[in-house]
Amino acid sequence: MLRSGVDPGMHRERWDTPDGDFLDVDLGPDPGPGAPLAMVVHGLEGSSRRRYVLGTCRELQARGVRPVALNLRSCSGTPNLLPRMYHSGETTDLAFVIGRLRTDHPGRAVGAIGFSLGGNALLKLLGSHPGGGVGLVDAAVAMSVPFDLAAGAHQLERTRLGHLYATYFLRSLRRKVRAKEAMLRGHIDVEAAMRARTLRAFDDAATAPLHGFRDAAHYYDVSSSMHYLAAIRVPTLVIHSLDDPFLPREAVPRAALDSNEAIVALLSARGGHVGFLEGTPWTPRLWGDEEGARFLGTALGAREDPDFLDGA
Repeated sequence: MLRSGVDPGMHRERWDTPDGDFLDVDLGPDPGPGAPLAMVVHGLEGSSRRRYVLGTCRELQARGVRPVALNLRSCSGTPNLLPRMYHSGETTDLAFVIGRLRTDHPGRAVGAIGFSLGGNALLKLLGSHPGGGVGLVDAAVAMSVPFDLAAGAHQLERTRLGHLYATYFLRSLRRKVRAKEAMLRGHIDVEAAMRARTLRAFDDAATAPLHGFRDAAHYYDVSSSMHYLAAIRVPTLVIHSLDDPFLPREAVPRAALDSNEAIVALLSARGGHVGFLEGTPWTPRLWGDEEGARFLGTALGAREDPDFLDGA
């Protein structure tokens, strides 16, 4: 509620994907010749229009980094064309967007920042890349990541706040299934997906079969970013709060984060899920957004524009 919804001047492009679908991508103004770029990836049932995405885009723009906000499939407001959507371990679309940025802007540094589900997919992409992300991106940031998807699903089922979040997400997910019901029949059990009252039940009925997993347990195991942290080789900032309602604190993979010299882990006692708020209601400061943008700006060699935020 305290985040600003000011748009830093994004414009939308539709990029055709190799499999016959499309991605809607919002690009910020180009700060200048040679300015670095950063892909921004939203969380579960988010979009490029969410305030945390817009705020991060403004922070990046102020630091001389051109933001490129990706809408995951089915999240831009227009249903995608294929009988599939997106999930926590889907990395091909992220790699496609990064590759397109490299092709369209040769010689420029490229970074990425992902939130929640988007952060999990980003870390998995880096860790599963043959070079640990080297040659793919030059730096990365992941915020409020559900490193262990099974533990996260259990957390959402057993806590009051988790149940609130899950109810909100499920309402949105069921609307998408209903909108594509004719296309999805034969691929998933539509009735079971519509009956789902937990994210695990929805993932069993829809996410897993739609994307080639045996069931939700298989999907969670293969897609959890905790399995890929050790292989990351590009400078990566991880911002996570130990009171995150999406993940129990004992499931945060501290040893894996601490043992990888490429990763800077910023773990706070409080901050919630994609929160990291300080100040007052009248002068709030979203320090997580600021630190993520500052890390990328420094790592990518950007030139800051200190007047941009005032202008935005």
